[in-house]
Amino acid sequence: MPPTSATEELPTLAAATRQGPRVALRWISEPDREQELTHAELLDQADRAAAALTRLGVRAGDRVAVHLPLIPESVIATLACGRLDAVRSTLPVGLRAPELRDRLAGMDVKVLITADGDWRRGEPQALKPLIDRALAGRARQPKVLVVHRLARPVSWTPGRDLWWHEQLGAAGDPAGRPYS
Repeated sequence: MPPTSATEELPTLAAATRQGPRVALRWISEPDREQELTHAELLDQADRAAAALTRLGVRAGDRVAVHLPLIPESVIATLACGRLDAVRSTLPVGLRAPELRDRLAGMDVKVLITADGDWRRGEPQALKPLIDRALAGRARQPKVLVVHRLARPVSWTPGRDLWWHEQLGAAGDPAGRPYS
C-alpha cells in the first residue's frame, strides 16, 4: 500500500526482514550440532558485533582479521565489518603459526577474531594457540575476540584477549540499550 502522506515511509527491506521468522542461516557442525538463525536474529547479531567492534575502536577503513572456521560467527563478523565499512581480511584456518605471522606482518590489524578451537575429522583442534604464537613478539598487538567453541582451557593474554559472547552482550543495541 502506498504511503498516505509525505511523512509516512515505506518499510525498508531490513525492517521487513527483521520481523520475519524465515531461516537465513542453517549450520550443521561436525559433532552433529545444528543451529538456525532467522533473518532477524542474524541482523541482530551483526548489529551487536558491529557495536562491539566500534567499542574496540574499529572505524571505516580499519582492518579486521578473521581466523574462524565455517561457523555462524564468521558470517556475523562479515556482516558487522560491512556495517562499519571496515576491511575484513581472511586468515585461513589451515595455516600454521609462521604462515599466520607472515600474513599478519603485512596487515595493520585493529581487531583479530578467532575461535578457541573447532572440530576436524571428529577431533577437537585448538585454534587460539596458533594466533598466540603468530602474535608473539609483535610490538603492536590487536585486540583478539575469541569465539568459544570447545570445552577446554584456553591460553589468555589479559588486556588483549576478549570473549566474543561477552563483547556482544556488553555492546548494547544501536539505540544504546544494553542487551540482557
